[in-house]
Amino acid sequence: MSDLAIDIRNVVKRYDHHVAVRDLSLQIPRGSVYGLLGPNGAGKTTTIRMILDIILPDAGSISIFGRPNTEPGILNAVGYLPEERGLYKKMQVRRVLLFLAELKGIRPADASKRIDEWLERFSLVGERNWGDARVDELSRGMQQKVQFISTLLHDPDLVILDEPFSGLDPINAQALKDAVLELKQRGKTVIFSTHVMDNAEKMCDSVCIIARGEKVLDGGVAAVKKSAGARNVALSLAGGAHNGVSQLLRDPSFVRRCDDNNNYFELELYPNADAQLFLRKLIEAGANIERFELVQPSLHQIFLQRVGASGVETGMSGHG
Repeated sequence: MSDLAIDIRNVVKRYDHHVAVRDLSLQIPRGSVYGLLGPNGAGKTTTIRMILDIILPDAGSISIFGRPNTEPGILNAVGYLPEERGLYKKMQVRRVLLFLAELKGIRPADASKRIDEWLERFSLVGERNWGDARVDELSRGMQQKVQFISTLLHDPDLVILDEPFSGLDPINAQALKDAVLELKQRGKTVIFSTHVMDNAEKMCDSVCIIARGEKVLDGGVAAVKKSAGARNVALSLAGGAHNGVSQLLRDPSFVRRCDDNNNYFELELYPNADAQLFLRKLIEAGANIERFELVQPSLHQIFLQRVGASGVETGMSGHG
């Protein structure tokens, strides 16, 4: 039995004159949480659709658990939450879930029991049992939880989630994160695509960054961050940055990039910049410093370093 949940080798997908995925190779281990990261239009959704045999690659091969993804029955081991959500809006929630479970070969009695468990877990029962409501009576976040439940009802070994956190409030997003981590503890493999780097950094064992259809970076989160070096500074200022400090944060002799979050700043220093001299100049400029720490870069910073604004703009115009 293969140790890989997904093995993608030299896959290419073209649309007319546009190359959506270019010579992509990925190996995703079983039992891991894997992030497929990139700007909108980078090729993430196209890659997922090729894994699921929804569209065919123009070149290359894709295997799931050591078997070709075109082999009959292999996709029964996969649960898929698409980016474009789709539920029968006039149907009762429970009936929709029962119907989708039966499509996966689950007996009605077993499906009903699993549905009850998931509805309770996601707080869809209580003063009102939302399982008895029509889909169009639910909020967007509730509908997303129902679709997530439908993805897991057949207990798949591989779960693929395309932009799963889109439109979720913090409470519902946390419920989904907890469910993903529980799947990993049970030995399942979870792949999710996102352009929100914070979620990937907190949840993923490994990540791949895709831009303009090409793999820019691939590896374990810890290794990726370590390889990027520690020329980054976490800076917190009480009361924010006044004019003198603001000018220093843009000083090209020290700062290569500054991510301004009001009173908190993530800075990338130039390789030859003296961090201690920069700190002294901040103090001399009157900065009220609460934190100044050399840190590993966040995935967000690494993404900006490796892809940059041009990659985001280019990706926005292509296929997903």
